[in-house]
Amino acid sequence: QVQLVESGGGSVQLGGSLRLSCAASGSIGSIVIMDWYRQVPGKQRELVATLTSSGVANYADSVKGRFTISRDNAEITVYLQMNSLKPEDTAVYYCHLRTFKALRLYDYWGQGTQVSVSS
Repeated sequence: QVQLVESGGGSVQLGGSLRLSCAASGSIGSIVIMDWYRQVPGKQRELVATLTSSGVANYADSVKGRFTISRDNAEITVYLQMNSLKPEDTAVYYCHLRTFKALRLYDYWGQGTQVSVSS
């Protein structure tokens, strides 16, 4: 069983910073990708940042230059450093892990962590 435990959400003011963490544990297999999504009520879940197993990062246009995704390989933890936060960044943030084991791909999700940015 694989678990993803997120932490680091909270409330900040415009221009503030937060760092989200997502720790993976269990029988993970080979990591294909770890990424962060966000969702606001009534809207589809939106991909925010991805980090491949080879270390390539990609970002949504809306967060480029402000957010940084990184990973601690030893602890299988992925981070999302969020700077210069804006009210439109307010959402529930979910970490996602895709792994490969026993010739299959598996997708796992964290429980979500709320980020609220006030003006």
